[in-house]
Amino acid sequence: MQTDTRHPFDELTPDLMIDAVESQNFISDGRFLALNSYENRVYQVGIEGQDPMIAKFYRPQRWTDAQIDEEHAYCFQLLAQELPVVAPWVNAAGHSLHRHSGYLFSLYTRRGGRAPELGDLDNLLILGRLMGRIHGVGSMQSFTHRPTLDVENFGWRSYRLISQRFMIPELQTAYDSLALDVLKKIDQLMADYGPVRTIRVHGDCHSGNILWRDDYPHFVDFDDSRMAPAVQDLWMLLSGDRYEQSLQMAELVEGYNEFCDFDYRELRLIEVLRTLRMMHHSAWLAKRWDDPAFPRAFPWFGSARYWSDHILMLREQLAALDEPVLHI
Repeated sequence: MQTDTRHPFDELTPDLMIDAVESQNFISDGRFLALNSYENRVYQVGIEGQDPMIAKFYRPQRWTDAQIDEEHAYCFQLLAQELPVVAPWVNAAGHSLHRHSGYLFSLYTRRGGRAPELGDLDNLLILGRLMGRIHGVGSMQSFTHRPTLDVENFGWRSYRLISQRFMIPELQTAYDSLALDVLKKIDQLMADYGPVRTIRVHGDCHSGNILWRDDYPHFVDFDDSRMAPAVQDLWMLLSGDRYEQSLQMAELVEGYNEFCDFDYRELRLIEVLRTLRMMHHSAWLAKRWDDPAFPRAFPWFGSARYWSDHILMLREQLAALDEPVLHI
């Protein structure tokens, strides 16, 4: 794979970042620290006389202004219900999305915390309660501009991109045959399932986007928020074998049901959503390969070992799609 030396963040220099923050009437002390983010660029920027701010610069051409505004509006609705989410800072003009030198950016107050211990069932009960409250707000209206998580967007488009541009020749036949079997199986499962109820969800609800502090979880980074089945925000909190996942899901759902009715039919969607995420993740790496941050962070991507492992995971998922749903 050839790396293009041009990428969306070429012009995002330290001086530009500081100028952007100062355009919102802050005075920077010149300190900044890059935080762990690849899709966008996120920095902690020192501010004179007060705590640092977190500056998030959005990847150009990924989201429109309207799509980002919808994400922010969802966060503000959750905050208005006193839910522990980290929402964007709003300036005196009432704006949370700002523009500077061609970049869209938002600012956040710095929040500390640690990753949750998801093996603790008591923690999962708390997370379930919180997710029920979040989804209660999320179901009140729909996104107009943000996309929907579906088989076409996450599955078929991912397959076509990988097959046509990134799969190595010696594994092409094996990948195409298996990926088509997986996607046809998912299409059949979804046809049998019938209409899927989608709501506004966090969309990327893993432990890295949850800060645990003061004995309570706080959700950050709604950048991948979209319309999806409610269970999308629950299954990513599961780990271990089927027995362990059943216990974990039971705790999540028990807490969830205190504030929002969980549709138990959606348990049938867990392995479908897990498979689609695997395919989408590989396609995401492929689409971002012209950004130098990606070859540095994921040097193993595109190797024969990587694609062999990916094919093995898809083969395991094809079998998982035939397994009974989790019993809770």
